[in-house]
Amino acid sequence: MRGIGLVVIGYLIITGADAAVKWVLPEIGIAMAMICRGTIGMAVLAIITRGRGFYPVDKRLLAARSILHCCVSACWYWAWVRAVPLADSYAVACATPLLMTLLAIPLLGETVGWRRMTSTGIGFAGVLVMLQPSGDLWRIESLVLLGATCVMALTRIWTRLLSRTDKPATIAFWLMAAHVPMGLLLLPTFPPPAVLPSGGVMLALLFFGAANAVAHLLFSRAFALAPIGALAPYEYTPFIYGIGIGFLIWSEVPAWTTILGAALVILAGIYNLHRERVRRAQERR
Repeated sequence: MRGIGLVVIGYLIITGADAAVKWVLPEIGIAMAMICRGTIGMAVLAIITRGRGFYPVDKRLLAARSILHCCVSACWYWAWVRAVPLADSYAVACATPLLMTLLAIPLLGETVGWRRMTSTGIGFAGVLVMLQPSGDLWRIESLVLLGATCVMALTRIWTRLLSRTDKPATIAFWLMAAHVPMGLLLLPTFPPPAVLPSGGVMLALLFFGAANAVAHLLFSRAFALAPIGALAPYEYTPFIYGIGIGFLIWSEVPAWTTILGAALVILAGIYNLHRERVRRAQERR
């Protein structure tokens, strides 16, 4: 229950951070957003932990996870710069728990029965409903986000593996740190505008960096406390938050195909959780 509580709070915080960066991206660009996320996030984590607990144990896995997560961040920021609504991007990300179910088979040695495989297939049918040619998500940005979602599912699994060896502060700190060199590498491709950002933008950036640091600290701790099957359904909460925030700030309203497809994906994920609980109860008996 502690793990579920932490992950729910983390997703609420990260949704607010995503809304903040989507709002400031036109004024700072993708590369500077990543640099600001990394520098502010590292500073906040250093203050929270008093500079302790940052030495990694599993350096290779931690580095691979951090680098791949930076690529996911860049894909999301690129999609938002190209006017993809917040809720639409979260709708694509709803496929993450389904992908985690499949990846847990080779990476964690979990067994997935025919019922969970069938519901997972129905969930991916929901993804196809969202991405159909007549829907609002029929665009190249959605395919990029879908690829990033596959990578994000892998990083979620790796977070669970890293929680066995490394502290939550270590995992979160090096994720923030990786965003700085990645942002510097992207500067020639995505240079920031020549005009200095306003005071409101600077405040939004401070919130964005701090919120990311706190949220990923909560995520790392949550994955150490609870199994993936218990936490996966809460991957859907940003979609609900995103509908409300997107409407309030940008007057964004998801298409009916997006809502229908996301509903299929969410129902499939919730059913998978139910089957996982049944399986674990049988094992205990």
